[in-house]
Amino acid sequence: MNAYVERVIENVKAKHASEPEFVQTIEEVLSSLSPVIDKHPEYEKVDLLGRIVEPERMFTFRVVWMDDNGNYHTNTGYRCQFNGAIGPYKGGLRFQKNVYPGIIKFLGFEQIFKNALTGLPIGGGKGGSDFDPTGKSDAEIMRFCQSFMTALYRYIGPDVDVPAGDMGVGGREIGFLFGQYRRLKGAWENGVLTGKGQTYGGSVIRPEATGYGAVYYLNEVLKHEHDDIKGKTIACSGFGNVTWGICKKAMQLGAKVVTLSGPDGYIYDPEGVATEEKVNYLLEMRASNRNRVQDYSDKFGCEFFPGEKPWGRKVDIIMPSAMQNDVRMESAEKIAANHIKYYIEVANMPTTNDALDFLRHQDGMIVAPSKAVNAGGVGVSALEMAQNSERLVWTADEVDNQLHRMMETIHRVSAEAAEEYGLGYDLVAGANIAGFKKVATAMYEQGAF
Repeated sequence: MNAYVERVIENVKAKHASEPEFVQTIEEVLSSLSPVIDKHPEYEKVDLLGRIVEPERMFTFRVVWMDDNGNYHTNTGYRCQFNGAIGPYKGGLRFQKNVYPGIIKFLGFEQIFKNALTGLPIGGGKGGSDFDPTGKSDAEIMRFCQSFMTALYRYIGPDVDVPAGDMGVGGREIGFLFGQYRRLKGAWENGVLTGKGQTYGGSVIRPEATGYGAVYYLNEVLKHEHDDIKGKTIACSGFGNVTWGICKKAMQLGAKVVTLSGPDGYIYDPEGVATEEKVNYLLEMRASNRNRVQDYSDKFGCEFFPGEKPWGRKVDIIMPSAMQNDVRMESAEKIAANHIKYYIEVANMPTTNDALDFLRHQDGMIVAPSKAVNAGGVGVSALEMAQNSERLVWTADEVDNQLHRMMETIHRVSAEAAEEYGLGYDLVAGANIAGFKKVATAMYEQGAF
């Protein structure tokens, strides 16, 4: 490993020992960049790596809200504006009880390279709160969102920072957040948030975009291997918008998702989540706020495995699509033992570093990284920004076609970057290198600051 790269990684480990998710993603990305740094010694002179691992700014704020019984609660809000070298900060808001600065920073850092891979002019950022919307009423969520935006609105804008949704933040929450922003600003700046409803500037297929994009990327991997998606079985996790989008697009292309998961366990449906009724039921499950995947098993009569993960299933393709660190060494060993060829990350950093390294070294296994695979979501968010800026409304076919081309390009530039540095068909390293090269060039040309 390049000595400068190694030194920066060790500095991050020492400084952020209490933030393991952030350390993990820094180590995974930077360890891929040694061949690039070897060719660009000028980056060490201006300490470009030391700068890129530090957010340009990050702030926390108090969020006070009232429940339906008149009791007040206090949560913490966060926004990390990590890197704006190629455009306004862009990244989601996550409302989940385990949110803390380390998660926000790791998500923001990943967002830098993901956004760069889209080819669109958007920088990297992330935010959220340790508020848990599960079991809350619409009125409680509205009051929380209004309080959250009251603290945040001064620091965002269409040309400054454009948040979107993430876990715990869907169309309902985005609507409440935008309504409060409009009320506070007294202006129609609908480009300040993406993932909005279609009646006030949202883009068609945005809820499905991450899942659709993941399947389009998977299809490029299969083409590279002279394989076909038709008839393939897929193991997914979660049952939110991302997995819902995967199920919809896989069904359209002749494949089927056979597992879903939740905090309570996972279901196995050998016939697949492959009918309109089943796919639409995922929306009902999410809207119920129960956060139970067993509801699917109860409705459709398939097996439910309480407290377990689906990674021991013999399928054609694994697509972890729920949350970070979902696949650890124990699960990785099961995946390898089943001789699964395609491991396609969809959620942000769903695989621990040791498990990812183990899978990447399995003979015949192809591993694709989440920052490339799930970039379709933020890509369509950027298309929403473009529509808002130009006061246009594109059709579903127009957006879907642009998304499809974007994912083809992301796969191509990742494969080309790996090939350029003699790494073969290493999509993990290739995505890191391709994203880094764009951001690093912009940072270098803008001078040290």
